[in-house]
Amino acid sequence: MPTLPERHAAAVQTLAAVDQSHALKFYDELDDAQRDQLLTQIEGIDWPEIARLIQSHVLNTPSLHIPTNIDPAPCYPHVPADDQTDHYTKAKSLGEKLIRNGNVAAFTVAGGQGTRLGWDAPKGTFPATPVTGRPLFGVLADYINKAQKKYNTVIPWYVMTSPANHQPTVDFFKENDFFGLAPNNVIHFPQAMMPAIGLTGDNRGKALLANKHSLALSPNGHGGSLKALNTSDAINDMKSRGVTQISYTQIDNPTVHVIDPLFIGLHALDNAQMSSKMLPKTGPKEKLGNFCLADNKMTVIEYSDLPDELAFQTNPDGSLRFRAGSIAIHMIQVAFVEDLSTSPTGFALPFHRAEKKVPCIDLNTGAPAASKGADNSGVSGGNAVKFETFVFDALPLCDNSILYETDRVEEFAPIKNADTEDGQPDATDSPASSKQLQSQRAARWLQTHNITIPRNADGQVNAKIEISPLTAIAPDDLAAIDLPKEINPGESVVL
Repeated sequence: MPTLPERHAAAVQTLAAVDQSHALKFYDELDDAQRDQLLTQIEGIDWPEIARLIQSHVLNTPSLHIPTNIDPAPCYPHVPADDQTDHYTKAKSLGEKLIRNGNVAAFTVAGGQGTRLGWDAPKGTFPATPVTGRPLFGVLADYINKAQKKYNTVIPWYVMTSPANHQPTVDFFKENDFFGLAPNNVIHFPQAMMPAIGLTGDNRGKALLANKHSLALSPNGHGGSLKALNTSDAINDMKSRGVTQISYTQIDNPTVHVIDPLFIGLHALDNAQMSSKMLPKTGPKEKLGNFCLADNKMTVIEYSDLPDELAFQTNPDGSLRFRAGSIAIHMIQVAFVEDLSTSPTGFALPFHRAEKKVPCIDLNTGAPAASKGADNSGVSGGNAVKFETFVFDALPLCDNSILYETDRVEEFAPIKNADTEDGQPDATDSPASSKQLQSQRAARWLQTHNITIPRNADGQVNAKIEISPLTAIAPDDLAAIDLPKEINPGESVVL
């Protein structure tokens, strides 16, 4: 194992080649632990790539490609039309076969902290369910556990963390005995971090330092999850297990169908490289990306980038023409992820320039630098550029890509924002709104078995109902258990 002096000498050479030697300016003032931290960060960065990005995204502004033709993306409906019934039946059968054969893996992007929720821990540890407060990691693990038993198979689970939350995440799994899953089938790995690059004054084009012993780092975006699958060796692990398809989800949605045989089958039948679930938008400006055909390629155009003349277009029946909202649920071929990371020009997904306000130190004095410009919203005027990739930017690179419509109550109850002060579900995508949606879905499932559900005057469920994924991951699974004949108003029920 190289010594600190040997590592330092290598870092000096690496940084000098890309004009970033300032990153080691305060090295002599550091103790060995701080030196190790800084060198580890430097060693984890692709500096030639950073040098290219500084030229293209900092010293110059990348040109924005405007598609010539933008049309709504075609979509498989949630409920098949009469002439699609046979295709859906065939797709579900194929999806179940792939699951049983061990060809499907679960992949969860979980690099975030619970900061916006007031939770000082990885977001996946946040208590999410309406009655028992099962953490998000536990909910998804229970789903996988049930699916393994239902299909008599093994579903490996790949969990992407970040360097900041990796060890706390691994420790949380160990403390909870991996939620009943076999530890060798749960694989954790962190995504890559990218240095923020100064945009103004003497810092222009320079990697910023958060302090004397640390670069100002941030994750490389959710698109970096696909690169991390390769660099972490997860793809090779999948191939050794016979996995050919990846079910991609994010950690903040406790009702997501982690393994969905119909979606898997539709994706596989069409030999799609990457497929997506969409949600019908509630309005033209709902903050969901828009699935479109841009120059005949499946593309997501951010809600803020879709021109109003398109966003507000309607069909003859009054429905939105551009109605397909992106909710970050995908099926991805293993071979496609390999292709993205073995491109002759490097990782195939484009990097985006995001101007941000980044706390840093003055590179001359080592004192905290005065920060000017934009806040973290990314409004032009920040003191630094961050480089981000988006997972949906892989879609235009596909030869084949399908879109499947899902249902808001059925599988979209994200937890992103803190509750309002009174705990009411007024905040969008909050713990309270998520719990309400979870109870609503549970009530819907129970009603298919003729269970009486109490409701308020506005139709909302007047009870807290939690159906553990260990009990059911689809309404039909409830047929195997004893159910109450009715739920009482105000009751808390766990099944």
